[in-house]
Amino acid sequence: MHDIRFIRESPEAFDAGLKKRNLAPLSAELLEIDKRRRAAISESEGLQARRKALSQQVGIAKRKGEPAEALMAEVASLEEGLKRGEADAARLDEELTHRLEVLPNLPFDDVPEGADEHGNVELRRQGNQRNFSFAPKDHVALGEATGEMDFAQAVKISGSRFVFLKAHLARLERALAQLMLDLHTVEGGYTEVAPPLLVRDNAAYGVGQLPKFAEDMFHTDNGYWLVPTAEVPLTNLANDVVLDEAVLPWRFTAFTPCFRSEAGAAGKDTRGLIRLHQFPKVELVSITTPEQSAAEHDRMTGCAEEVLKRLGLAFRTIVLCGGDMGPASRKTYDIEVWLPGQNAYREISSCSNCGDYQARRMGARYRPQGVKGTRFLHTLNGSALAVGRTLVAILENYQNEDGSIAIPDALRSYMGGLAVIPGPVK
Repeated sequence: MHDIRFIRESPEAFDAGLKKRNLAPLSAELLEIDKRRRAAISESEGLQARRKALSQQVGIAKRKGEPAEALMAEVASLEEGLKRGEADAARLDEELTHRLEVLPNLPFDDVPEGADEHGNVELRRQGNQRNFSFAPKDHVALGEATGEMDFAQAVKISGSRFVFLKAHLARLERALAQLMLDLHTVEGGYTEVAPPLLVRDNAAYGVGQLPKFAEDMFHTDNGYWLVPTAEVPLTNLANDVVLDEAVLPWRFTAFTPCFRSEAGAAGKDTRGLIRLHQFPKVELVSITTPEQSAAEHDRMTGCAEEVLKRLGLAFRTIVLCGGDMGPASRKTYDIEVWLPGQNAYREISSCSNCGDYQARRMGARYRPQGVKGTRFLHTLNGSALAVGRTLVAILENYQNEDGSIAIPDALRSYMGGLAVIPGPVK
């Protein structure tokens, strides 16, 4: 949500931010609505003041026994104009709010220019891509060959973009989540949370999912939304809250299923685990001060990268250009893991600094130490990691020629000491 006062004071900066999002300038249109809204408010306040003054005069006249009919008639005549002015102010306020709430956040100055993913900038690479002595298979071929990854039966009962994981693969998925949670809580300092998976409109609105992205979420017939990511409930822990600066930053992590309709992803990644309607993810959320949010963003990204380092997976970290960022973000780092089955790097984490965009929508504030008043918090979120995609990376990078899968050292204690998932029986 944007602050109209900022647009009044810095229309050029506002339009420059929209330009980085590949959007046309809008400050003039928004300020014209704001001008009419403020005029309607001013007119209503003037009429209210006049009505109050006349009402006082009526009271004085009556106490003195003087005629008050003319004054009372004037009070009555003001009512229609007052109702009209209040209605106009409310209508213009609603129009301005609607225009502002669907606009994306403004990118930070250091976000690269660009229209789409081709404008993203690689920052670093970690790890070495494995050299195979055989042609590596993709995760679907590997999983289905063992009978532990079953898409066909999932289609029968749920439709496309669902899967049954069984036996070793089900345990591997759980092991990955346990490793991530242990790493983030013990070493990363995040507090583990088991959040609700159903939320109301105000929670989805608070993080920017509503109203623009309603079609991307699943909705129940009694008014709830299934969470598309644990970012929604975790960030809303600060909804309508005023925190003392001394308790910041708040850092939370959660392992949850996530639900997305993938309405805008027709034809994309229809095969395999990359883009499902239901998928598991470990999420990180930080809530902090504006002064600390940039450092917190780097820290969060480092926590996500550390998981991949522990698993021995090759990855690269990129900063997204203005045209490729999510709407709520002011700056986003994507981490992409190497998938030999696709011969490509694929996104496995997205860590975003949202500035005060979500906080304004949620009314999330803090009291700075030694300063009067309150300020809006900054919110950040990141996948650390998308568990299903991490499972894909393990299968493809640790596969053997016979279809068996080696278990990375970091996961073996979570797998009961298992070193290798057996390949298909021949």
